[in-house]
Amino acid sequence: ELQQKVEETELLKMELQMLETERVRLSLVEEKLMDVLQLLQKLRDLNVSKRALGKILLSTLESCRDPQPGKAQLFEVLDTLQQELTACELLHRQPMEQAQSPRSLSNPLVISC
Repeated sequence: ELQQKVEETELLKMELQMLETERVRLSLVEEKLMDVLQLLQKLRDLNVSKRALGKILLSTLESCRDPQPGKAQLFEVLDTLQQELTACELLHRQPMEQAQSPRSLSNPLVISC
């Protein structure tokens, strides 16, 4: 009976460790998702066209078509999307430049992300 209790305790320890690992993973995914949503909101505030945002999303999905071994696909997609959004040059413009030409921001030909 003592041996059975020891085995149950070990099993519970392993389950607890797996739960903690999953909690950390979900926390990282949540942080990455929040970063992506903040970047998307910034781009929408800059009146970036839906077409340009769609191109960024399609580019992300295309680059994540074949998942890398050992990397969670959801996290990989979020990470790639964050990189694509961060690389968008509209986020790096000076605020004065944005205020002076709000019309040019809605022109999809001017946007190069």
